[in-house]
Amino acid sequence: MSKIEESVEVEVPVGTVYELWTRFAEFPRFMSGVDRIDEVSETLTHWVTNVDGVRREFDARITEQIPDERIAWTSVSGTEQSGVVTFHRLGEHRARVMLQLDLDPHGVLDIIADRLGFVSHQVLQDLQEFKHFAESRQRQATAHE
Repeated sequence: MSKIEESVEVEVPVGTVYELWTRFAEFPRFMSGVDRIDEVSETLTHWVTNVDGVRREFDARITEQIPDERIAWTSVSGTEQSGVVTFHRLGEHRARVMLQLDLDPHGVLDIIADRLGFVSHQVLQDLQEFKHFAESRQRQATAHE
C-alpha cells in the first residue's frame, strides 16, 4: 500500500473551495486521467479513468463528509484506495487543500510508476490544476458581482 500526502494553497474562501471539490462531475477539468465521475447516490460515486491508455472503472463510497472541513472515501470495487481531503481556512480568501491517499498499485507498470514517484507527482500536479480551476472560477464570480 502506497501513502501519498500533498497540499496546495488556494486564493479562494474555504467554503468555495469545499463546494468546488465536491462537484465530482467537474473533476475531469482538473484531474488528469479522470474521464468521468457519476454520483450513484449521496455517498457512492462511480469513476471512469484512463491513464496512459489503461481504462479502469471503480466505485468509491464517501465515508465521512463535514462541510468546509473534510471528505473521506474508500473504494468498494476495482482499484483499492482510500483517502481524505481536508480544507483549512488560512484567511478570509485563502485556504489550504490537503490530500492524503492510500492506494494499492495494480500491476507492474503501476508499481514502477509509484516507486519512481510518478503517482505522487501526478497528485501534486492535479492539486495545482485544482488551484488554477478554483482561482479562475473565483475571478469569474468576482467579475460578475
